[in-house]
Amino acid sequence: MENSVNITLLDREGGEHLLEGPLDMNMNLMELCKAYELPVQGTCGGMALCSTCHVYVLSDTDLPEMGEDEENMLDQAFFVKDNSRLGCQLPLRPAMEGLKVQLAPEGN
Repeated sequence: MENSVNITLLDREGGEHLLEGPLDMNMNLMELCKAYELPVQGTCGGMALCSTCHVYVLSDTDLPEMGEDEENMLDQAFFVKDNSRLGCQLPLRPAMEGLKVQLAPEGN
Protein backbone atom coordinates (compact mmCIF):
# COMPACT_ATOMS: atom_id res chain seq x y z
CA MET A 1 0.00 0.00 0.00
CA GLU A 2 1.35 3.40 -0.97
CA ASN A 3 0.08 5.22 2.12
CA SER A 4 1.54 2.79 4.66
CA VAL A 5 4.72 1.82 6.44
CA ASN A 6 6.14 -1.70 6.89
CA ILE A 7 7.37 -2.63 10.36
CA THR A 8 8.82 -5.93 11.57
CA LEU A 9 7.97 -6.98 15.10
CA LEU A 10 9.48 -9.85 17.05
CA ASP A 11 7.12 -11.21 19.69
CA ARG A 12 8.20 -12.47 23.11
CA GLU A 13 8.65 -16.03 21.77
CA GLY A 14 10.87 -14.88 18.89
CA GLY A 15 8.18 -15.07 16.20
CA GLU A 16 8.47 -12.47 13.46
CA HIS A 17 5.46 -10.46 12.28
CA LEU A 18 5.38 -8.08 9.31
CA LEU A 19 2.98 -5.25 10.09
CA GLU A 20 1.63 -2.84 7.51
CA GLY A 21 0.70 0.40 9.21
CA PRO A 22 -1.59 2.93 7.54
CA LEU A 23 -0.24 6.46 7.58
CA ASP A 24 -3.62 8.13 7.17
CA MET A 25 -5.20 6.97 10.44
CA ASN A 26 -3.03 8.81 13.00
CA MET A 27 -1.99 5.52 14.64
CA ASN A 28 0.98 4.79 16.84
CA LEU A 29 3.00 1.58 17.13
CA MET A 30 1.02 0.35 20.16
CA GLU A 31 -2.27 0.73 18.28
CA LEU A 32 -0.85 -1.04 15.25
CA CYS A 33 0.23 -3.99 17.43
CA LYS A 34 -3.23 -4.16 18.98
CA ALA A 35 -4.84 -4.05 15.52
CA TYR A 36 -2.82 -7.16 14.63
CA GLU A 37 -3.91 -8.74 17.94
CA LEU A 38 -0.35 -9.00 19.21
CA PRO A 39 0.18 -9.28 23.00
CA VAL A 40 0.46 -5.56 23.72
CA GLN A 41 -1.89 -4.36 26.43
CA GLY A 42 -1.70 -0.58 26.17
CA THR A 43 -3.36 -0.38 29.58
CA CYS A 44 -3.17 3.41 29.84
CA GLY A 45 -4.57 3.97 26.36
CA GLY A 46 -1.43 5.56 24.99
CA MET A 47 -0.80 8.21 27.63
CA ALA A 48 2.74 7.02 28.62
CA LEU A 49 1.40 6.12 32.07
CA CYS A 50 2.30 2.42 31.95
CA SER A 51 4.90 0.35 30.14
CA THR A 52 2.70 -2.39 28.67
CA CYS A 53 3.71 -1.34 25.13
CA HIS A 54 7.45 -1.37 25.87
CA VAL A 55 9.56 -2.38 22.86
CA TYR A 56 13.24 -2.60 21.98
CA VAL A 57 14.22 -0.82 18.76
CA LEU A 58 16.44 -3.20 16.77
CA SER A 59 16.97 -1.15 13.60
CA ASP A 60 18.72 2.12 12.95
CA THR A 61 15.55 4.02 12.17
CA ASP A 62 14.92 7.75 12.51
CA LEU A 63 12.43 8.01 15.38
CA PRO A 64 11.07 11.04 17.23
CA GLU A 65 13.04 12.03 20.30
CA MET A 66 11.86 10.63 23.59
CA GLY A 67 9.67 13.03 25.52
CA GLU A 68 9.78 13.62 29.26
CA ASP A 69 6.68 11.51 29.98
CA GLU A 70 8.09 8.53 28.10
CA GLU A 71 11.49 8.90 29.77
CA ASN A 72 9.89 9.08 33.22
CA MET A 73 7.79 5.97 32.57
CA LEU A 74 10.77 3.98 31.32
CA ASP A 75 12.66 4.99 34.48
CA GLN A 76 10.06 2.97 36.39
CA ALA A 77 9.67 0.07 33.95
CA PHE A 78 11.22 -3.39 34.10
CA PHE A 79 13.78 -4.77 31.60
CA VAL A 80 14.74 -1.33 30.25
CA LYS A 81 17.66 -1.15 27.81
CA ASP A 82 19.32 1.68 25.90
CA ASN A 83 17.07 0.93 22.91
CA SER A 84 13.80 0.88 24.92
CA ARG A 85 10.81 2.89 23.74
CA LEU A 86 7.09 2.97 24.43
CA GLY A 87 5.07 2.00 21.37
CA CYS A 88 2.36 4.50 22.27
CA GLN A 89 4.86 7.33 21.86
CA LEU A 90 5.87 6.32 18.33
CA PRO A 91 3.35 7.71 15.84
CA LEU A 92 3.48 5.97 12.48
CA ARG A 93 5.23 8.08 9.85
CA PRO A 94 7.02 7.45 6.54
CA ALA A 95 10.51 7.57 8.11
CA MET A 96 9.60 4.43 10.08
CA GLU A 97 9.67 2.28 6.92
CA GLY A 98 11.72 -0.83 7.75
CA LEU A 99 11.57 -0.30 11.53
CA LYS A 100 12.30 -3.49 13.46
CA VAL A 101 11.26 -3.83 17.10
CA GLN A 102 10.94 -6.56 19.69
CA LEU A 103 8.35 -6.73 22.45
CA ALA A 104 10.00 -6.37 25.85
CA PRO A 105 9.23 -9.01 28.48
CA GLU A 106 6.16 -8.32 30.58
CA GLY A 107 7.08 -6.78 33.91
CA ASN A 108 4.10 -7.89 35.98
